Amino acid sequence: QVQLVESGGGLVQPGGSLRLSCAASGSIFSINAMAWYRQAPGKQRELVATIATGGSTNYADSVKGRFTISRDNAKNTVYLQMNSLKPEDTAVYYCNADVKFTRWASRDYWGQGTQVTVSS
Repeated sequence: QVQLVESGGGLVQPGGSLRLSCAASGSIFSINAMAWYRQAPGKQRELVATIATGGSTNYADSVKGRFTISRDNAKNTVYLQMNSLKPEDTAVYYCNADVKFTRWASRDYWGQGTQVTVSS
């Protein structure tokens, strides 16, 4: 019943920037933690960044200082601002959210993925 829709991916040169967004819709009571994952060609899916309801964040070492995760609770949306992009950032990026759809029940949901390609 809950859907996460991602946007903002594309092709960018090394050193460039992109901003990803992920909007949740459907039967939502509230949203707990939200996160961004990515999966590069030939590699395992990895956790990029997380953000709690109150705004506290965590980042993978590979993106610290370059990426910023944020959220707008009124819009049920999470963002990932990506600066100083490197070719090794090339991956499919996935939004994830722990969604409470009633006062007593929660479930983990995934976006469909959006391609980010960093190349000259």
